[in-house]
Amino acid sequence: MNLIIISSTLILCIAIYFAIRRSNKEILTAEQDFWEKEKKANFVRKKPLDDLDYVTIPDEILYMKPDNTSPEISDCLNELKTLADEKIVNLTGISNTDLKLTYGTANITILTEYDFNYTKMVILLQKLAEQLYECGENELAIKVLEFAVSTGTDVSKSYYLLSSLYDDAGTPEKKKFLIQQAQGIHSIMKDNIIRTLKASS
Repeated sequence: MNLIIISSTLILCIAIYFAIRRSNKEILTAEQDFWEKEKKANFVRKKPLDDLDYVTIPDEILYMKPDNTSPEISDCLNELKTLADEKIVNLTGISNTDLKLTYGTANITILTEYDFNYTKMVILLQKLAEQLYECGENELAIKVLEFAVSTGTDVSKSYYLLSSLYDDAGTPEKKKFLIQQAQGIHSIMKDNIIRTLKASS
């Protein structure tokens, strides 16, 4: 019996050793590939940004007139109007290395700014939708959230609130399209959002 235990332990140790060795080799290869890619990216010349998918905030959101409003709603709308004058691009899930490879190292600062504007926008949209919901302006909240979702936001609360509003509006069938939209998210939040939406359907 002891011999069997010793043999099994020895085999297990050997298996673990080779697994660790293989894992370390894969990590080392991945690191080498990353730095090689980063080195190449740092020498890419500046390229035009014309093909970026710029986001435009609709006037129907910027200039909405809720019957029931609040100072928070007014603040959100004012901030969105200011932000609307800036360039907004959703670059979620795209690494700086890939951005440099595509558009050149010299563009990385401005691209980061565009992405920051996008992040600020989706946070404001979520806040606006929540405030509209609090004031009983469900239809306007749905419009705001549908726009946010159409841009590929990964703010999970936007999907969950919109899903709940669809239920309240008696249109739960729209959640199928919402799930389809969520499948296009370029974020680690994607799977969790989809799983939660499916559970509520």
